[in-house]
Amino acid sequence: MILGTFVAVMMAAGGSADALSSVTVKNIALKAPAAWTRSTVDGSEKFLAPSGDAYFMVDVGTVQTAGMKAELCRTKILANMGGTSWTMLKVGGQPAATKMDTDAAPDGSGNVDTVTYVGCNGKTTWSVVFYMEQGKKDRFAAVAEKVGTSVSFTPPKGKKG
Repeated sequence: MILGTFVAVMMAAGGSADALSSVTVKNIALKAPAAWTRSTVDGSEKFLAPSGDAYFMVDVGTVQTAGMKAELCRTKILANMGGTSWTMLKVGGQPAATKMDTDAAPDGSGNVDTVTYVGCNGKTTWSVVFYMEQGKKDRFAAVAEKVGTSVSFTPPKGKKG
């Protein structure tokens, strides 16, 4: 209970519970909230908020076609995921895309917002899929954006995940 009180106090003091730190997942680097718990689930890296109200999954893959252009790689990812309602952007200087969906929670407890970021540099593919209770959107939407747009393909020197 002391930890819960600490997190509540830190959040009241300006959101410091979501202070970001660099982490490495395979051969990408990204910013993740330092207070969130990291685990591996079915080959994906999962980061869970201390409150349990949000989490995100990070997946990293390797492009199977040598010499593929990054734009074509992104196009193929989007086609495989359902290529509509995506907003194109660049993350880490490479082609990426994002979209948000709302679904009913599997347990019937309300709606869940899912924010998905995907990208590719022609060699490595990545995705960050952020899940949050819809009622907590005000709290977590900015965190999702910071995490999803922080991906880079060259991990910072000296930083290990």
